[in-house]
Amino acid sequence: MSTLEFSRHEGVATLVMSRPAVKNAYNAEMGAALLDALEEIRRDPQVRAVVLTGAGEDFCAGGDVGGMSRMAFTAAELRARMEVANRAVIALAALPCPVIAAVEGVAMGAGFSLALAADFIVASERARFCMAFARIGAVPDMGATYMLPRLVGLQKARELIYSAREIDATQALEIGILLEVVGNGEVQARAQELARSMTALSPAAFAMTKRLLDHSLNNDWSSQLADEASAQAIAMTCDYFKEATARFMRKEPFLYRWPRPARSERT
Repeated sequence: MSTLEFSRHEGVATLVMSRPAVKNAYNAEMGAALLDALEEIRRDPQVRAVVLTGAGEDFCAGGDVGGMSRMAFTAAELRARMEVANRAVIALAALPCPVIAAVEGVAMGAGFSLALAADFIVASERARFCMAFARIGAVPDMGATYMLPRLVGLQKARELIYSAREIDATQALEIGILLEVVGNGEVQARAQELARSMTALSPAAFAMTKRLLDHSLNNDWSSQLADEASAQAIAMTCDYFKEATARFMRKEPFLYRWPRPARSERT
């Protein structure tokens, strides 16, 4: 049985981590399948948005600790396995289209790290998040120490990592981890709604905007301005810009419109 389900429909690619019997625990097979799927998505110009989620009642319970505990690895072997996991999370974060993580149930350890690599996280009311690494004497991985401080600040990231405490969806929303919290059973539909809306974006403009935002955290002011100018020069010569501005002048509806916010959107 495949550990990852991959489908495409009307410009939206959906990736479903599929090991529901173990709460979709992440293992080497799943990592390899995810990396292959992300490479296929990257090469497909018809994919304009991606939804990452888990099968059954959970997103991902983290690394497959049970499976790893039954096997003996050297430090070099573990490093090699982590390199594959790192390539997958880098590929996810580097996709030129919007990525939405749809979280139901638990997102723990590596599962939490995967969600953080998305552009947006939408969660159900029953979702729970935990940087669980300290519980087993492990170090946060798959980008957790990079992504989490950028969302919640360094002090809060330290507290969540050192304490390994679990937080619920409301708490995750309040500290800036989540975009929205929706009712139980509604998260898949909401994630797909957001993804479908973003298929109407200019692919070139979105890809450049995403890259600008990512680079801004490590860039200086003057370099960022120069990067914006270069990107804008490209965006304004694209057919999408010409059509969109023509519609604006004719007072016609915009080509792209963000869906109405969910009731519990963070303000």
